[in-house]
Amino acid sequence: MCSIQQCFVTGTGDNTPLPAKHYVAKDSPEMMSKLLDESGSGGDKTIRNVILAAVGVSVAAVTGYGVYKLVRQYLENTPPKQWRRVGELTDLHVYPIKSCGAIRLTQMDCSTIGPKLGLLRDRIFMVIQTDGTFITGRSHPKLVLVQPRFDDQYETMTLSAPGMMDIAVDVKRLFTVEPVKASVWGQTVTAVDCGEELARWLSRFLLSEDFGLRLVFYPLAHPTRPVREKNLIHINLTPRDSGALHDATSFMLVSEASVADVNARVDKPCSAVQYRPNFVVKGPGAFEEDDWKWIKIGETVYRNVKACTR
Repeated sequence: MCSIQQCFVTGTGDNTPLPAKHYVAKDSPEMMSKLLDESGSGGDKTIRNVILAAVGVSVAAVTGYGVYKLVRQYLENTPPKQWRRVGELTDLHVYPIKSCGAIRLTQMDCSTIGPKLGLLRDRIFMVIQTDGTFITGRSHPKLVLVQPRFDDQYETMTLSAPGMMDIAVDVKRLFTVEPVKASVWGQTVTAVDCGEELARWLSRFLLSEDFGLRLVFYPLAHPTRPVREKNLIHINLTPRDSGALHDATSFMLVSEASVADVNARVDKPCSAVQYRPNFVVKGPGAFEEDDWKWIKIGETVYRNVKACTR
């Protein structure tokens, strides 16, 4: 559970590659020693035995480079034990409908597919065209004016929009509806159609027509999409990070200083929420968050797998 009232953000490391001299075999014993210390009597005995076996093999090798790579990979994929405070959490946001308004929270749980509180989850709804392809505020700017809100039990969502009567969505009921297929950036996803009344409501608001758009819901509790081809360059990004109906990852963080830095250089300043982050942090300098390898908020640890191109 992340909570604004009690939460400080800690981080460690940067993304700067090691100098070339750190890749030679003579540096391997130091890293090996660190790994063996971390996987000692209280650690993973299997990993320790594998590493010790690898050490035995490397004695006969010319450089031991393969062992070094094994150790380095293990260390890079292991959260640190030492943390330093880098900032304070100031805002938590969830966007239940892709490209629509944000819901600000004071606390939330963190799951594999993103932030959640009851049945309120991040990017679990999206607006699609009749062929199943999704739309966003890029092509339909009025979409950002659709504002969702949830009841106190976080089971029913109500939508508001300028000039429209409010309309309710029984989220709990959607789990009983037979799923269909939709598409996010050319990738097929499981989705539940939310019905004719909502389809007509969205079509009238966005297209001034009675048909053309529909609202769909993601009913699963785990990601199902592979990494998009354009994101394969990010070696730490895995299918597990793809979230529900997100563009790339299930969580996004930005610092207040980064937003202020951009606003100082543009004609029309933006608020942090226009970048659609889940976490807003104050304390670090502009863009320092880009270089954090690991981030800890409350007791939850996150890995920085890619920068947000927004």
